[in-house]
Formats: sequence, C-alpha cells, structure tokens
Amino acid sequence: MPTIDALATRLDDYLEPAQVNAVRRAYYYAEQAHDGQMRKSGEAYVTHPLAVASILGNMHMDHESLMAAMLHDVIEDTQVDKQGLETQFGETVASLVDGVSKLTHLEFKTRAESQAHNFQKMAIAMAKDIRVILVKLADRLHNMRTIGAMRPDSRRRIAKETTDIYAPIAGRLGMHDLKIELEDLAFAAYHPMRHRYIQRAVAAARGERKALLEQVQIALVDCLEHEELPGIISGRQKHLAGIYNKMREQSKSFREIMDVFAFRIVTDKVDTCYRILGAVHHLNLYRPVPGRFKDYIAIPKSNGYQSIHTTLYRAGSGVHTPIEIQIRTKEMDDIANHGVAEHWLYKNTNSRAQRAHNHAQKWIQELVEMQKRSGNAMEFINHVKHDLFPDEVYVFSPKGGVFSLPAGATPVDFAYAVHTDIGNTCIACRINRRLAPLSQKLDSGDTIEIVTTASAKPNMSWLNFVATAKANSNIRHALKHQATDDAVNLGRRLLNQELGSNALSLETVDANQLKSYVAEHKLADVDALLAEIGAGKRLAYIVASALTRDASDTEGHTSGIGPMEIHGTEGIMIRYSRCCRPIPGDTIVGHLNAGYGIAVHRSFCNNIQDIGRDKDKTLALVWAETGDRDFDVCLEIEVSASRGIIASLATSAAQDNANVEKIDVNEKDARLSVVNLEISVLNRVHLAQVIKSMRKISGVIRLNRT
Repeated sequence: MPTIDALATRLDDYLEPAQVNAVRRAYYYAEQAHDGQMRKSGEAYVTHPLAVASILGNMHMDHESLMAAMLHDVIEDTQVDKQGLETQFGETVASLVDGVSKLTHLEFKTRAESQAHNFQKMAIAMAKDIRVILVKLADRLHNMRTIGAMRPDSRRRIAKETTDIYAPIAGRLGMHDLKIELEDLAFAAYHPMRHRYIQRAVAAARGERKALLEQVQIALVDCLEHEELPGIISGRQKHLAGIYNKMREQSKSFREIMDVFAFRIVTDKVDTCYRILGAVHHLNLYRPVPGRFKDYIAIPKSNGYQSIHTTLYRAGSGVHTPIEIQIRTKEMDDIANHGVAEHWLYKNTNSRAQRAHNHAQKWIQELVEMQKRSGNAMEFINHVKHDLFPDEVYVFSPKGGVFSLPAGATPVDFAYAVHTDIGNTCIACRINRRLAPLSQKLDSGDTIEIVTTASAKPNMSWLNFVATAKANSNIRHALKHQATDDAVNLGRRLLNQELGSNALSLETVDANQLKSYVAEHKLADVDALLAEIGAGKRLAYIVASALTRDASDTEGHTSGIGPMEIHGTEGIMIRYSRCCRPIPGDTIVGHLNAGYGIAVHRSFCNNIQDIGRDKDKTLALVWAETGDRDFDVCLEIEVSASRGIIASLATSAAQDNANVEKIDVNEKDARLSVVNLEISVLNRVHLAQVIKSMRKISGVIRLNRT
C-alpha cells in the first residue's frame, strides 16, 4: 500500500521541494475531508486518491496534476465546494478537480444519460486543460485495479464503460501502456472465466515456443552486431484482451493469433532506425513480407505514435511463422508507451513529446466542436464513440498534405478533415486524378481532390457511409440548420397564404399584434413562429386569425387566394410521398405533419383519403408552371417471357430521357413476368411519352403506373 512519504521520496527525483510539500498538503487536506469514509474493500477512502496520485507520479506528471489527483473526489463526495478548494490551492487545481467531478446536483432519468452528461462536462474541461483527462484515466485505472470489491453487476457495468470509453481515449492520447492495462482489467472483470482460460493458454504457449523465440532473438542480435548498429531487442507480449478480441473479430483460433513472433528494437536516432530496417531485411534465412511494411516515423499516427513496422518470414525452413518487428528511438518508445504524459516528463523541451501533446489538443478541440453541434449529451457521446478508431489510413491532398483518417473513411470524411466549409459544399471528388463516388472507401496513399460549389449542401445519404465523428456531426448540424431554414420559408408561405384572404401579408400585418403574439406564446422571435408553422406544429390559419383579430369560429375555414404553388425545388420541409409518388401535372393535396412539414400526395391517394379527414391539416396545392427537377414514378409492366425484354424497356426509357433508378423482375408463371420499374421523369407529359414508347415494345402485355 502506497504512503505519502514513499510518494514524496519518488517525487523528489523530478519536482522542487516546495512542489513536493504542496502535494503533501493536498494529501493531508484530502485525508481530513474524507475522514470516516471507507471504500468497498474496507480501506480508508484516502488510500484511493493517494494511489491515483502515485500513478501520475510514475508518469512524472507536474505537481498541480498530483494535487488534483489527491483532491479529485473532494467536491463530489464531501461538503467542500470548488470555491473552498480555490481558496486553499489556487484556481488551476480547483478547475482540474471540478473537471473530473461528476454532476451530482442534477437528476437524470437513466444511468446512460448521467454518463453522457458527465463525459460532456469533462470534455469541456479537457479543452481548457488536458490534465483533466489524465487525472480521470489514473482514477479509472486504480478503480479497475480494485474492482474486485464491487458487486458483479457493478463490475460488468464499469468494465464495459472502461472498454467503450476510457481505454480508447487512452489509446487516442497515445498512452499505450495505460490502454493495455485498462483493457486487460476490464476483460478480466467482464469475462472472468474467458480471461482465466486465455491466461493459462498463453502461459503454455510461451513455454512451448521459448526455444524458437531465443533463436530469432539471437539472429537479430547477431545482425545488429555485424552491422555495428546500436539497439536493445526485446520480445513483445500480446495482452489478453487483444488476443480475445482478435479471436472474436477475425474468427481465428488461439494458435493462429499466438503463432506470431513479435520483437521491438529501440535505438539511438532516426537515421539508425532506417539502417536497422535495411539490415533486418537482408538477414540470412529471413525475408520481408511484401505489403507488411509501415513507416510511422515519416507519417506519424494521429496520436503522435512513431515507429517502423515490418514483418519477416523464414525462407526455406518450412516454418511459416511471421516475425513482426518494430523499430524506434528511445524517445519514440517513451511517447508510444506514455503518450501525451511525456509532454510533462520532457518539460516542453522535446519536439516529439510536444507533437504528441499538440495532436491530443487538436483532437480535444474537435470534441468541443462536436459538443457544440450536438443536440444533446447522448448524441455527443455517440459521436465520441464513433471517433475512437484503432486503425487508420493516410491520404494526401493535391498539394501533398498528409491526412490521417480512420479505416473505412470516404472522400466526404476527407473533405470535412480539410475544412468544414469544404465538406458542406462538396459535390464530387477525384481519387488519384480519376472521378470517383463520394462513398468510395479510401486506401493509404490515395490523393484526394474535392470538387465544391457554393450552392451545394450536405446530403442526408452521406450519414450512411461517413466514418469520422467530425463529418457525422457536421452533416447532422448542417441538416438541422437546413431544416430550420426550410421550415421558416415554408411557414412564411403558409402564413401569407392565410393572411391573403384578408388582403394582408406578413409585411403589412400589424407589427405590435405580431410581436404580442410571439411573446404570448413564449417564442424567441418571428422566425421561431414561422418555423413552427412550417414544421406543422402550429396551424397557419389560427395564427392568421389571431393576427387579424378575427375572433370568429375558424372551423371550416377557407383561404381566399387559392391553392399554394409547389415548384418542386423546395427544401426538405416539403416531401413527396412514396405511396403515390406525385409528379407535375397530377392533382395534388398537402398534409401537415407535425415536425416534418408538408407531405404532398396525389388527390386520390388512399392514404390521403384516410388522413384527409383532419381538414385543418389538409392544404390545397397546385404545381407551379416552372420546374426542371426529376420525380420518381413506379411502373408495373406485365411482359411475356422473352429474351432481351428487360434491356428493351431500359433502352426505351433512356431514349425518352428518363433515368432508370431500379428494376425488379418477378415471375408470374412460365410464360409471364411482372417488371416493377422505377424511373425519373419531369412531369405527366414526359411520363405519357415514356409509357407510349414502352407499350410499342413487343412482349409488353400490360403497363400501369402504381
């Protein structure tokens, strides 16, 4: 069990005496504040903050972080508030403690909601001071080390939270050692029997292959000595959680996972790393595996990780066991193991440590931007989970800039990685100078060029294939704003439609009356009123009646200026129903759906007959004379079973300038088939021409629009 004296002795190695005394004072304050409180294990509660501070001390963190670790539960679990801590230990330490503390003064409906709000609060604090997350990770690590005292259901809940959130965050910050330990502890807590089984199997496997490991290590040592290259060679052990996850995700047996020899070579400088790489590639009996080489020194990972990875195999021996080798400098190894924490160890004098810290700060700033764009805490935490990817691809801009993206990323992800405005206005892309779909997955080494136009807007379908949280949150944010703008525009049209019966408009209506109505209904402004009308949450004729001081019964009202015109180019608040697929030339009606705007139906649609009983929400509509967009229609065609009939139908549609969107063929019997054809046309006249041409095709028996 750690003691404050033992911790102080270790801190003397890198902190000033006054700083060590400040950490001592924080400990004694925490001891007094937590007096009488016990942990589930039966130990005095103060042993926990002391252990957390000890973990940070092993990382050589600064004294303010250590003080915050000592005090991290004081605000949450005692009567001391932030102001009291600030008076005693200063604003910085108090802010760090407050950032780690949970929201205890608010009540949440579910534990998941509470978790989401607490993480949201911590993310905001992280943006101000990254040390908040380091204290939290150390806190979580000690809790996982002592989780055995918790109830089984609590153990599983905490273990899952650790696996889903905290271990990936540690990885994202480059803290590999901490990530590995968190994953293994969570695995043992969540799957104790599987953990014990794999643990025994790993121990047995290591014993079986000890001689082979020694043989490979001797070959590597001899190679470095022969080339007079400095380097420390060590075997890399696979952690239990990693073995289990690979077995489950890749459907591999335990032997397949373990049948890989892994070594790490740590040397003095970057130049030596590449010289060692050349030496091991020319080893007698060993040959490099094509396509299994990655240079993370030239192109570091997003968390600042740098190393050379290569894989060898033993030629002509009949032994096909791969040999994975990592080559890096001592500084790179420290940063790979401790990530952003090395920034404080090197005290800002090391460029690689500073780079890792900058990468972390950039990611945290992106979290804050996502938080601002997210509608609520649950949406935010889902974005964060979405962003914690272990695998990456490296792509280039046309000017040679390098961008790190998660595996599965698309050109849309790249566009948003460059700049939000680029993503919002992109319409096409070129991959390696060739036009490609925006949904195409990127490979490392691709050069991406984004084509933009100022009038373009994000497409909802992009949400189906984007891989980054930044792209996902920006698309959702843009769509929300687009929906709001469309709702305001539609609401203005609907309200003017109703005011027109009194020869008024929104511009000529009594301004005081309008202002009074907005205030009475507790709306922010006139745009908020119009948005509610456009979204179907408030009926236009009732608002118009109130604004014109018409107190008469509004039931059975009619507008005095005729049906509203539909151009076909309106925003997303006007939707064309898929049940009847209206096109220009059809007689149409609209139905107000709360939150969704107007659904446009053909007047004889069965669905509108049902919902049309609600006269207040049914609108008379008419097509405007102008409009050049395409509309989808469905045709049901009964054809004789003859060769080439489908091709003839598609060719006929194309000749009449109709795009074929979808074709389904169902056999009716041995002689007849039914073709369901979805095409896009401009209007009824265009559709009539398409149908006329198709009916002339030999083999077409019957054709109907559905």
